[in-house]
Amino acid sequence: MGNQLLPCLVLTAVMASVGLADEWKKSFPVSGKSDLRVNVSDGSISIHSWDRNEVGARVTTDGWQIRPSEVRVTDHQGGDRVEIEVRTPRFSSFSHHSVHVDLLVPHELRAELHTGDGSISAKDLKGEFNFSTGDGGIEADAVDGTLDVKTGDGHIRASGRWDQVDLRTDDGAVEAAAGAGSKMSSSWRINTGDGHITLHLPDNFAADLDAHTGDGKVTVDFPVTLMGSVGGSEIRGKLNGGGPSLQVRTGDGSIHLQRL
Repeated sequence: MGNQLLPCLVLTAVMASVGLADEWKKSFPVSGKSDLRVNVSDGSISIHSWDRNEVGARVTTDGWQIRPSEVRVTDHQGGDRVEIEVRTPRFSSFSHHSVHVDLLVPHELRAELHTGDGSISAKDLKGEFNFSTGDGGIEADAVDGTLDVKTGDGHIRASGRWDQVDLRTDDGAVEAAAGAGSKMSSSWRINTGDGHITLHLPDNFAADLDAHTGDGKVTVDFPVTLMGSVGGSEIRGKLNGGGPSLQVRTGDGSIHLQRL
């Protein structure tokens, strides 16, 4: 009898775990250009702007509760600097668990977001941004300023008016569009270990182009003043008279530089 009940008890426990959900919310008033740091051990992050002088943070879970023995949320504010950390259990059962962090922020700020495992999405922001994930895709739409993005495994999609850009993925495609008014304040780098790269640029974009693929073809829809050796898998030259270095690299995949 006891052995017959055991599978039912296990199933009931798993179903109860799946049904768990919890929420944590907090607002942080800021007066100037806020400096936001968020570190998540395992979970996705989204960040969007709103018309308030405060940072709004919301953590939601599925299959976990927010408490010291499960998902732990800690926060600290010093002036306009806000720090949030979300830690999940190191070990868990086979049932479904997830964590999502949703951030609403002033339009202009500095933000450093990291997750060990999960996606990151950002939209309608201005300032300096550093996004990184160990495993997951990163999407940044209408981001103005400086953008530094890195993922260990996942695609990158980004658009905006940029002064400085560094986009890196160990495994995944990169699709990026530098909007009108983008101008290099220093070198740009766009790299993937395995995947194609498509980069859209304004007509008047000036740079020293250094594009190379280990296995694929490089195509450029701009007049290029060539420098050094040139082949189907490599192009080095000046766009619109040249400027800071624009390095584009993939270990395996095509590279396309296209007009906006």
